[in-house]
Amino acid sequence: MTYVIAQPCVDVKDKACVDECPVDCIYEGPRDLYINPDECVDCGACEPVCPVEAIFYEDDLPEDWAWYKDAAVDFFNQVGNAGGAQAHGPYDHDHPQVAALPPQGQ
Repeated sequence: MTYVIAQPCVDVKDKACVDECPVDCIYEGPRDLYINPDECVDCGACEPVCPVEAIFYEDDLPEDWAWYKDAAVDFFNQVGNAGGAQAHGPYDHDHPQVAALPPQGQ
C-alpha cells in the first residue's frame, strides 16, 4: 500500500485528489474516499492537492489514524478490484469503522 486517506476527508470528500489521480484508483463511499492499494502507483499526485490534508504516505500516518490503512485494505478485500473508480461509480457503503464515526465538521 502507498497512500491512505484519513480522518479529515470523512464527510468532506472534496475530490480534488480524484481529478489529479492518473490511474483512477480513488474510490468513493457515502462518507469517505478510499485509495485502492492494488491500483495506486505511488506517484503522490493526490497528496498536495488535498485541501484538508487528509492524504498520507502510509508510513507518515498519524498514530491515531493508522487504522485507516487497514480500513482501506479491508474495504477492497471485501469489494474487490473494480479496475477504475470512474467506470465503477460510488459504492453504497463505507468501511464499518468509517460508517460508525460521528458526523464530522458539523
